[in-house]
Amino acid sequence: MTSLLAFVIAASLLAITPGLDTAMVLRTATLEGPRRAMSAMAGIVAGCLVWGGAVALGLGALLAASEAAYTALRWAGAAYLIWLGIGLIRNPRQALDTVEVAAGSHRQNWFARGLLTNLLNPKIGIFYVSFLPQFVPEGAPVSGAIFLLAIIHAGLSGLWFGCLIAASAPLRRILSRPAAVRTLNRLTGGIFIAAGAKLALSRV
Repeated sequence: MTSLLAFVIAASLLAITPGLDTAMVLRTATLEGPRRAMSAMAGIVAGCLVWGGAVALGLGALLAASEAAYTALRWAGAAYLIWLGIGLIRNPRQALDTVEVAAGSHRQNWFARGLLTNLLNPKIGIFYVSFLPQFVPEGAPVSGAIFLLAIIHAGLSGLWFGCLIAASAPLRRILSRPAAVRTLNRLTGGIFIAAGAKLALSRV
């Protein structure tokens, strides 16, 4: 219980630390509505679970040991983030999407974006390899415990993102001017490009 409590505290602090996932969820919630933001959030959480499962099975350690695999995934992730960022800067939205679209194509689109943002970032796998084993209770099955910790981290992240989505409603009323919408899109695009460049230049 001591290890679990320590992990919950640490994972909660990690979840609320601003990062690329936070930028994606806030931008989507503010400009495109809570439903699409929830789709993006679901993709991000699913990405955490996939990485957690990979680390539990030992694939994360393999990624950490293989410079070629790490480099290939790192470049793919960097290219994807830069592509998203350029798209937001070159073709920003001109107005808020005030119509809540429930069509599956839009949900899948933002789910895929959230999922790929995490899956193509090998630093998440390396982070899980180095972070999660520290909180495995003595005598517990390592693989099962690591995956359980990943589930807890993903759940806490989802809870935090849900709070951000709920808090975005006032921002949607404030950001009603086309100029503000374009600025937020381009600012988010710049964050994505910077994150992609940082990922491209990172090392194991």
